[in-house]
Amino acid sequence: MAYDYERFKKEVFALTSIDLSSYKEKQMKRRIDTLIEKRKVDGYEEYVKTLKTDKETFEEFVSYLTINVSEFYRNPEQWDLLDKQIIPELINKFGKNLKIWSAACSTGDEPYSLVMALSRHIPLNQIKIMATDIDKQILEKAKTGLYNEKSIENVPDDFKKKYFTKIGPSYKISDEIKSRVDFSQHNLLKDKYPTNMHMIVCRNVLIYFTEEAKEEVFKKFNDSLSKSGVLFIGSTEQIINYKEIGYARKNSFYYEKP
Repeated sequence: MAYDYERFKKEVFALTSIDLSSYKEKQMKRRIDTLIEKRKVDGYEEYVKTLKTDKETFEEFVSYLTINVSEFYRNPEQWDLLDKQIIPELINKFGKNLKIWSAACSTGDEPYSLVMALSRHIPLNQIKIMATDIDKQILEKAKTGLYNEKSIENVPDDFKKKYFTKIGPSYKISDEIKSRVDFSQHNLLKDKYPTNMHMIVCRNVLIYFTEEAKEEVFKKFNDSLSKSGVLFIGSTEQIINYKEIGYARKNSFYYEKP
């Protein structure tokens, strides 16, 4: 019998704990086929053997799968709303020791943006962000904190001057900001979620998941939030059945647990 995609998914799960069944199949197969072609191997079976024996191929595969497209202050108008309305409301409800989780944080742009946004309202030494991603390699990159010009173009000018140092063509974020973020590995589809969070930020990631997987994650986020906690999602996403899952809609990108 030919080595099919179903068998490939099982092998990948055993190797990485990434469940490809939760991703849109057509998109995911296309991405994987591109990688197989790039490595010049003959089909899924041969590729699995390479993943098991070649560290570089394995790391490239995980990075490619976990779709790391990120930038600071992505969709600035949503961050403006965060600054003017959401953060003051959260402080009013919960005080200044906010429990905030940046889920699927990719290269760190988002949790670092959160620290800067919060610093307008809370002293830096009181800010702590929990940031997680499935990809170990990308977490290492996040901890390094080195970004290109495009990544930081939406950062407010005062923060650019204060918290970034130009190194060659790149920009390094200051240790002052980095020290406020705790990075760890976490699989949204498999691992246990933290509890009593005041805000969860997960943006432009779930678009790659199936509708079933997406709904499961939104439900788990709801369980993870404190009462009156807020979920901040991406501009490409919407929770259609938000009432059934247990949210109240604040606007297109912010949902509250009543």
